[in-house]
Amino acid sequence: MISALNRLVDLVEEHLTEELDVDGLARRLGTTEYHLRRMFSSLAGMPLSEYVRRRRMTVAAADVIRGEDDLLTVAVRHGYGSTEAFGRAFRAVHGVSPGDVRRDGGPLRTQPHLRFHLTVEGSIPMDTRIVDRPAFRLVGHAARVPLIYRGVNPHIQRHIAALPPEEHARLKALSDAEPRGLLQVSDDLGPDAAEGSELTYLHGVATSRDTPVPDDLDAIEVPAGMWAVFRTSGPHPQVLQDTWAATATEWFPSNPWRLRPGPSIVSVLDRADDFSTATCELWLPVEPA
Repeated sequence: MISALNRLVDLVEEHLTEELDVDGLARRLGTTEYHLRRMFSSLAGMPLSEYVRRRRMTVAAADVIRGEDDLLTVAVRHGYGSTEAFGRAFRAVHGVSPGDVRRDGGPLRTQPHLRFHLTVEGSIPMDTRIVDRPAFRLVGHAARVPLIYRGVNPHIQRHIAALPPEEHARLKALSDAEPRGLLQVSDDLGPDAAEGSELTYLHGVATSRDTPVPDDLDAIEVPAGMWAVFRTSGPHPQVLQDTWAATATEWFPSNPWRLRPGPSIVSVLDRADDFSTATCELWLPVEPA
């Protein structure tokens, strides 16, 4: 996976002003575009699309400062059809317009050329199992919320807090399939998802496909497939988020599995009254690499 990510970075540099054929590269490397993009964003700390934009504007800034061509020529050279579109992209990265940089020489925010390196870690074993599940259904209360990678997501907190206590009991009574109990489900999250982008969060339970869904509840249909299940225990949500990150840095690079599209699911098995600590299972949809 490390070599695949570095080949992807090289492809960005070779085609900086063109559309990237990430799917073609993924097929040549024996993986999928979805998995390659998800691993890139997890390890780089930004989506591939954001890295491409930052690199493109880093290189474009040199052309702007040199002043050998007018700004329209520079814009077209770097894949933009107008100075307005180029200016918006340039300002989004550098915080100033191309004209300001041409006049003042800066300020500029440079995106270095990324390289991925393997760091030997893994001194703490990850408690993992692989589960083959038939198709099932996730049922509960869904909301669109922004993605937050670290710490408690207040939008999700508010969504759950708005549900009356008796609703949690009703949902638990519907649960008749794994993962058991009340679930925290994240869905509709693209492989390039940046922090702040929207996802569908569902607070609910897993049911069989034959279980009737009450009219006032939302449902997500989940096809049959394999799941990697990671068990975590400790301060919440820190340990859960650390484990999620470690799946990209440690588990996937050393195991013959890759992510496939689908929801990620957190099952809370046990917790303190104030939720300061918890024992959870993180379910990620996978397929053989």
